[in-house]
Amino acid sequence: MSPNNLTIRKIPAFSLTELLIVLVIIGILVLLALPNLMPLISKARSTEAKVQLGHIYTLERSYFFEYSNYSADLGAIGFEQEKLSDAGGQANYVIEITETSATGFKATATAIKDFDSDGIFNIWEIDQDKNLVETVKD
Repeated sequence: MSPNNLTIRKIPAFSLTELLIVLVIIGILVLLALPNLMPLISKARSTEAKVQLGHIYTLERSYFFEYSNYSADLGAIGFEQEKLSDAGGQANYVIEITETSATGFKATATAIKDFDSDGIFNIWEIDQDKNLVETVKD
């Protein structure tokens, strides 16, 4: 069979222009949907604060049962702050014990990032009665 006898068959496909147009349309749709999704994204990120403060509550209660008072030292109760996202880790909240007494404690989780870029940083708080409150909404 000689090369002249071979017929070149075209395979149906999309052109580069068609693919680029589809990508531009998808990009525009994502930009339109993003503002509506920001509250949902912030809510998902605040779950980290709730979980960490729940863990602090459990550790403080255990410490209280053993020593009959609450501790202001995270290390004493066995809590280790995860590496923050601005330092190469994954944590978005700084956990602190802000108040302690013989009968109670208060711990806070303060966001290190402004999730919706409005200049306000999210803060959650928990106490000895496991009252979990968002004191500053982002």
